[in-house]
Amino acid sequence: MVESSLMSKSADTKVVSALIGSGFMGSVHSRALRAAGIEMSGILSSSPEKSKSAAQELGINRAYKNLDELLEDPAVNLVHILTPNNTHAELISRSLEAGKNIVCEKPLVTSSSEALSLTRQAEELGLVGAVPFVYRYHPMARQARSRVFAGDLGSILSIKGQYLQDWLLDKNDTNWRVSEKAGGPSRAFADIGVHLCDLIEFVSGQKIVRLVSTVKTAYPSRAGNPVSTEDLALVMAELEGGGLLSLMVSQVAAGHKNALSIELHGSSEALRFDQEEPEKLWIGLKAGSRVEMRDPATLSADARRLTNLPAGHPEGYFDAFTSFMRDVEQAILGNKPEGLPRFSDGARAALLTEAVLRSAQERAWVDL
Repeated sequence: MVESSLMSKSADTKVVSALIGSGFMGSVHSRALRAAGIEMSGILSSSPEKSKSAAQELGINRAYKNLDELLEDPAVNLVHILTPNNTHAELISRSLEAGKNIVCEKPLVTSSSEALSLTRQAEELGLVGAVPFVYRYHPMARQARSRVFAGDLGSILSIKGQYLQDWLLDKNDTNWRVSEKAGGPSRAFADIGVHLCDLIEFVSGQKIVRLVSTVKTAYPSRAGNPVSTEDLALVMAELEGGGLLSLMVSQVAAGHKNALSIELHGSSEALRFDQEEPEKLWIGLKAGSRVEMRDPATLSADARRLTNLPAGHPEGYFDAFTSFMRDVEQAILGNKPEGLPRFSDGARAALLTEAVLRSAQERAWVDL
């Protein structure tokens, strides 16, 4: 539930956003902002021409010529950073210095020290810094969390998670994310593995404290360019409560488009959430298992507030993204929405990514 903050905000404060970057995430963010009722002032892409094209394609009125023009726009108090990973740090820092709140796509930045520095900068300036770990915003993921926190599972013995995609299955499939220069030293884990870890830690309420990993690059080159970033990663880990965790992350798993799932095994029951079937929560019992369907009439208060439609009217990824945008708006207005992923969560993701790469390189357990 949204609680009042001690921050003082003007009663007539209005959230107005601007986008930096276009592509798939530009489309997702712009659509979610509209659905959340948040105004967009304009968009900036990699050139004035591309900015105009993106504005026309996404139905946004203004195309900024450069970053200075965007940051000097007094109407804008929220900046969305949707650009390649290696540009995030400078864009975040400059936007914060200009007094703008920020939504930045993950990975926040490609080093944990830099992520922590930017987290402190946002906090010291009293600005909202959010990262779209939007799988937290599926109502049935929140329902799973509510059952865990209510003690229904008992003590957590083990968790397994997977995030499987196949968009890079062919040796000629490529994207800017494949390049270490543009995307950073990790690809599969930094791109999707961090979503998996964020959801597991959020739902379970427990941090990963120790891990060992191995990574693999499927092809030494793609479309004629050498590849140094990983296509898949396997991780074993220990949780702070003593439970064990196994993770599989792959962008070369044929037939899987966006298969994120988590399964928690407790001393009393088990839970499984699959984001490709987000209306369901599987509840495992020794005496017989059952499936709980999303129904506002039976959900916990936190899951119910994220439900936009009646039972039987399916909700999915876009609805979760829209709920995330509403919570960003609430945070800027001075409220404290439950579970909003902040820059600190982006810094946590960077720390986990570094631990996975270090463990794979050293072939050893790494403490966090």
